[in-house]
Amino acid sequence: MSGPGPDDWPQAGGKRGSSNGMRAASGDTNPGSSLVRPYAVTGGRTKPRYQLQIEAMVAASHYEARDLSVLSPECQAILGFCRDWRSVAEISAVLRMPLGVARVLIADMAVEGLVRVHQLDHAQGRPDLNLLERVLSGLRKL
Repeated sequence: MSGPGPDDWPQAGGKRGSSNGMRAASGDTNPGSSLVRPYAVTGGRTKPRYQLQIEAMVAASHYEARDLSVLSPECQAILGFCRDWRSVAEISAVLRMPLGVARVLIADMAVEGLVRVHQLDHAQGRPDLNLLERVLSGLRKL
């Protein structure tokens, strides 16, 4: 399965770190042309179909043979990047995709069986202490 990699993802507003719009995947290098707003990529939705945590792990499914050329460039980029398990936050950061857009697309792809999602159930209202310790350790290393 070969799809667009992180360098092929439409960058936000033609600049890194900006979330005001995304260039179309036509390879146009003019930062002001063909902006695609994040709400257009998600069909106007701002929330995923189900609660998807940013630390949830995502991997591409290889169970079904499908024609992936019918998928949007954004979904193809996610599938190409998720050959190994990746977190939702990592997908968003590496593909330079707004977090809300990544969560909506990943949840849609999970419902369609394109990706597998593994996340802990925090229904008890208490966060995982090991996760908090790893985050704190990572922040200290910065």
